[in-house]
Amino acid sequence: MGGESHPRIASSSYPKLVERPVGQHIKKIYLDRLRQFVDDGQYRINGLKAFVSLCVTIHPFMTDQDHVKLYVYSPPNLSRPTFEDATSHEFEPTSVGASFGPSWSTHWFRIHLTVPQDLLKAEGLEFHWDAGNEGLVWTEDGHPLQGLTGGGERTEWIIPAAFRDGKEHVFYIEMACNLMFGNSNDSHEVYNTGTEAIVYAIGHCHIDTCWLWPFAETKRKVARSWSNQCDLMDRYPEHRFTCSQAQQFKWLQQYYPSVFDRVKANVKKGSFHPIGGSWVEHDTNLPSGESLVRQFLYGQRFFESRFGERSRTFWLPDTFGYSSQLPQLCRLAGMERFFTQKLSWNNINNFPHTTFNWVSLDGSQVLCHMTPAETYTADAHFGDVRRSVTQHKSMDQDKTSLLVFGKGDGGGGPTFEHLEKLRRCRGLSDKVGLLPRVKMNTSVDEFFDQLQAKAAKDTDFVTWYGELYFELHRGTYTTQANNKRNNRKAEFLLREIEYLATLATISGKNDKYKYPKKDLDDIWESVLLCQFHDCLPGSSIEMCYDDTDEIYAEVFATGYKLKKEVLEALGFGGNHSNNNLVAINTMPWARSEIVRVSDVLPSSNGPSYALVSGNTGVINAQLLSTTQKPSVSVQQIRKGVFRLSNSKLRLDVQNGVIVSLYDLEADREVIARDGKAGQFVVFDDKPLYWQAWDVEVFHLDSRKELTSSQTTIAEDSQYRVSVVTSTQISDKSWVKTTISLAASVHDEPSYVEFDSEVEWQEDKKFLKVEFPVDVRNTEASYETQYGIVRRPTHYNTSWDMAKFEVCCHKFADLSEHGYGVSILNDSKYGFATVGNLMRLSLLRAPKAPDGHADMGRHRIRYAILPHSGPLDHRTVRAGYNFNSPLTVTSVSKDQTTTSSSSIFSSVRVSGSKSLVLDTIKRGEDDEDVSRGDFAKRSGQSVILRVYESLGGKSRGKIHTTLPVKKVWKTNILEDDEAALRIVSSQGGDGLSVDIELRPFEVATYRLQL
Repeated sequence: MGGESHPRIASSSYPKLVERPVGQHIKKIYLDRLRQFVDDGQYRINGLKAFVSLCVTIHPFMTDQDHVKLYVYSPPNLSRPTFEDATSHEFEPTSVGASFGPSWSTHWFRIHLTVPQDLLKAEGLEFHWDAGNEGLVWTEDGHPLQGLTGGGERTEWIIPAAFRDGKEHVFYIEMACNLMFGNSNDSHEVYNTGTEAIVYAIGHCHIDTCWLWPFAETKRKVARSWSNQCDLMDRYPEHRFTCSQAQQFKWLQQYYPSVFDRVKANVKKGSFHPIGGSWVEHDTNLPSGESLVRQFLYGQRFFESRFGERSRTFWLPDTFGYSSQLPQLCRLAGMERFFTQKLSWNNINNFPHTTFNWVSLDGSQVLCHMTPAETYTADAHFGDVRRSVTQHKSMDQDKTSLLVFGKGDGGGGPTFEHLEKLRRCRGLSDKVGLLPRVKMNTSVDEFFDQLQAKAAKDTDFVTWYGELYFELHRGTYTTQANNKRNNRKAEFLLREIEYLATLATISGKNDKYKYPKKDLDDIWESVLLCQFHDCLPGSSIEMCYDDTDEIYAEVFATGYKLKKEVLEALGFGGNHSNNNLVAINTMPWARSEIVRVSDVLPSSNGPSYALVSGNTGVINAQLLSTTQKPSVSVQQIRKGVFRLSNSKLRLDVQNGVIVSLYDLEADREVIARDGKAGQFVVFDDKPLYWQAWDVEVFHLDSRKELTSSQTTIAEDSQYRVSVVTSTQISDKSWVKTTISLAASVHDEPSYVEFDSEVEWQEDKKFLKVEFPVDVRNTEASYETQYGIVRRPTHYNTSWDMAKFEVCCHKFADLSEHGYGVSILNDSKYGFATVGNLMRLSLLRAPKAPDGHADMGRHRIRYAILPHSGPLDHRTVRAGYNFNSPLTVTSVSKDQTTTSSSSIFSSVRVSGSKSLVLDTIKRGEDDEDVSRGDFAKRSGQSVILRVYESLGGKSRGKIHTTLPVKKVWKTNILEDDEAALRIVSSQGGDGLSVDIELRPFEVATYRLQL
């Protein structure tokens, strides 16, 4: 053993460092994809059949009067005549679609059939008869040939060869108005046997507020569907019906007041159950945190004002995944329970629980139940009841379940057949067994009440932490880009108007100005309506987006008018042609930015930029000299390579992409070796089923880099430099991208901004932009509502791989110890981080249900923000700032910071930098604000919404110079819950209140003046 030499390890082509995650193929998805190549589905023209000529074409057998004539004889008194007796009577003409009854009656049909000339030699001719019940085929001379079952089973009769002569032939069908197993004689008394029932059946009518129809049609669907349910309640005492969406109730009250009164009477009787507590059944991935709050605030206030009660259960059966802060917001809105079923649609992993505790980022929990029948439109038959047990995944903890039945999506709700079938199922379970007992005459709340009672006693339900990620419909983070952009813009505009209007009404500067509550309510209700789960995600027909374009146009017209009015009330009105420039910073932190001013200065020869640096409120803009030594530069360092640099960053751009981004302060390269940041890539985007909804994992296999044309310098000033590049996507589509770097300012983080103008005319393609960074971590961070979600950057398990496309809000971040990179955006939501490759989703081109989705011109802004240290408040604040750029306006000399700063410092929050003061508004029921739905509160109050943004316990103070009498911590419905101690600030310049928030907590405070 000693002294011998060891051979050197042979060189290997196997890389030492992994390049990217590689996941296992999901067999089912790829088999389904292959099946599309040969079937007659949505991609038929792209598949094998498009290239093969068929030898035989089978035409449908039409039930027209030339070839099929129907006549009927209906025996009286439920009699069952013989063939001879029945055929001796007179038959009357009838047609397909006619109705016959009652139960147990018999009807004889005489059919005159002529086989069309073009089918005389066709193979496999069949006559199909399905009346939903049993029948028997007879020859013309009285010989029985074949039984018929109905309901989709045994409905065919093979046409004899003798009928293939072009002449008319006659045969008969004896139809019995009963099912294979008879008809039910059970009444509602069948439920009064006293035996234990474990399946709670509740009628439901899911009406998509828009989808394959516009909003206007939904108003009629609501009236049709709910009036039907009121009629059923009169005939079936056990029938209980639940439905959500305050917006739909409001439409009913506006356009069908008599039906609304009938609904209200049944609510009072306990038969009709409003549920859900939200304005619409909204998407939960894309709306901002404040939008989610307002869904509950407007929904719960409507239900309470019209029906006297708030909802206790959050109801979202059809939404495309559930964000991680929903349990906390549900609890803050007075709801402890949550119902859905959508995760049963997962196309990779099977969600493991039926009943469980769902835990939010801050530790809040709700009791969640996902119906094991795996539908919110159950047919209420034997199979649905049976699946309530056989597919129940929490039987070891509790065996009860909800069965939600009735026609849905397009409305309708339960029919009498549903109720009759459930009576029979209950009778069968009581008399025969083998089927779980069904309980009617109950409610969703009663179902959850018994679950909560068990949880309080000794049942320890399992827990699920964080988001309920939906493994399908991932394309909805991107589809209908302009609709999503309008949503983001409206959210920021509303935040600003409410903040400024609050200051204007409590400052005493203008007694004539009134808080614009009605206008704000109208705007909010419009924005909340457009957040419906088939609208904002982009999965509706084109007509719906014509509607939302009009809605948003009105939102912005009213919104900018309100903003102009409130600025005038604060003393910033009028047009002034001078060099007194100011910006109004509505963010709750100081900002320092280089701002373009050439558009507002009276002289075109003056400065182009100003430095705006200051705290919340009015900031004087410092004009920057055009002769000053440049603090940012751009130059061509070699042919086709341009270098942009300031005191913090240096980047090299070649052919439209960043080949090097160097952090001068940290002394490190940001871009991975041989990487290209800002690289556009396009993918084939042909999902298995729903084009607007889905993007499948196999689309990643079709990645194609787009090659850009020559880069040129677009701007070379002392304070901002830019290069511009055009990229041809196809012969019809292109993108023009400007990459800019501004002069660095103080301690503000510096980022590289991309501004892309896109002409998009593609067919089933997906456009993305990539950022390969020199950072490694097994998890990436994504902003969500009021917090951050961490998701894997690898494909270790099928659960990891399923998240190949995820949702983010204003930023995504990949950080390792000591360093990281954030990608900011102003209107995008789809993202993926695979290993060290960060990829922002830009545009899709689905052709169904909207054949013109995303076609046309788009403007997209995004940025790459490197940072030393971990993900922290710098990125959180940069995300807000990027979505709310400072703008300057010229004012008179008396409208400067000196005279106005006190207004903006009247309410503020200090302390931990992870605390974000997200919303400042007036109290809903203040006497000068209330619209009369509830008792008015005397005096004025200010509502503050603060959240902890980074995931750690944080302390701070609320500071105010207002005459505050009391401070309450409230829920999001603004109910006072805990009084807080007010302390006079040192120096007598105001009051302060200590606050402490747990990780990712959302806290609401009411300052009573």
